Amino acid sequence: MSPKIDRRTYLRGVGGMGAATTVGLMGNLQQNGGPDMLTVIGYPQSGIQLFRDLYAMQQDQAIDVLVPDGLQDPALPQQVGNNMQNVTGTVPAAAGPNQEAFNQLFQDQYNQSPGVFTSQSYDSVAILILANAAAGENTGSAIRDQMRRIANSGGQDYGPENFVEAVEAAANGDDINYQGASSTTDFDQNGDPAAASYDVWKFAPQTDAGIRTVNTRRFESNAGGPSANSAPGGMGRTIRVGILYAETGDLGSVGTPMVQAARLPIQQVNQSDIDLQVETQVEDTQTARQPALSGANALVNAGYPAISGPMSSGNNIPVSTEVYIPNEIVGCSPSSTAITVTRLQDNDYVFRTAPSDILQGGVMAQVAAERLGAQSASTLFVNNDYGQQLSEQFAQDFQQNHNGEVLNQVAFNIGESSYTSVLNQALSG
Repeated sequence: MSPKIDRRTYLRGVGGMGAATTVGLMGNLQQNGGPDMLTVIGYPQSGIQLFRDLYAMQQDQAIDVLVPDGLQDPALPQQVGNNMQNVTGTVPAAAGPNQEAFNQLFQDQYNQSPGVFTSQSYDSVAILILANAAAGENTGSAIRDQMRRIANSGGQDYGPENFVEAVEAAANGDDINYQGASSTTDFDQNGDPAAASYDVWKFAPQTDAGIRTVNTRRFESNAGGPSANSAPGGMGRTIRVGILYAETGDLGSVGTPMVQAARLPIQQVNQSDIDLQVETQVEDTQTARQPALSGANALVNAGYPAISGPMSSGNNIPVSTEVYIPNEIVGCSPSSTAITVTRLQDNDYVFRTAPSDILQGGVMAQVAAERLGAQSASTLFVNNDYGQQLSEQFAQDFQQNHNGEVLNQVAFNIGESSYTSVLNQALSG
């Protein structure tokens, strides 16, 4: 979102957070001057060991923990060996006007329910296909100029259920307004979503989904930015869209269903009778910087002018600055949320269908204060842009807007054999 937006206006949202609950805090920590609660910002693979260490340290007196989207993995409680009922989370929600249509598409194709960031993945690829169809050519600059024209308001509404009709209309040069599964998918001047929703959730290991949504909060800001006035379009051609997601590494468990979702709009076009085809290639970032750069370069060298991904901000920022921007490639991440992405000097080549952590930091601070009743907190964050910036945003909002105290902000590295040391630092008074 634009840095000029007043976050306090956002946090009023739609729907209540509910009455503050009585918090089961760990008495020993309070007596020793430790925090009321702990915010953990990271990814599932490292989260397994981190939470095992936390529960080994605290046993039956586990402190309340708040986590963001990166740790929403229904398999985590089983992998950790704990029901994790002391954990509350926030995540960008799938709350677009066509959410149900996407859910049905995903269920019909894969015989399972969609997961975290799958709706944003579908929308990312769908928008790149539509912008390419409107541009009529496989060049990044032409696709960039069509992104807001096909996504922002001003034309006939289309969504996942009539996506093929939307592609045909875009290729015919018609004015269209793609309305997504994750949001209305209007872009603001920075290429961020102009509307967003957040779920507050709990782990529910005994249910099929493994996650229980407590409530959803919705926010809106102003759409706008550079846009073409018309579309050349054209039939009888091949649209090229690359996919750069994590199929292995720390985000591998959530990346697989995101790839499945990303393939859906491609399949819809290729299985239709319109005179257009979509070609794709999937590259695995391995949730690591160098493989992400290698994958991005492989897609660019293969002739892909627009790429969905990467997933994580730790990968998205170097890929954007070292590959997308200098090569005039349109990137549209479905799940990179770091504030730095909003502020990139990107010549309008970097978009995303996931909202900025400017919002999520405020939502988390509100959950900490109002739902968990915490007056003090510490953060333990993965040592990259995503972790550091969300930790700082949470701390700022918790202190300024909720009169909370942040005792410690402690970084940790992915793939450590033990997290006991950083946990002790975070939980100290």
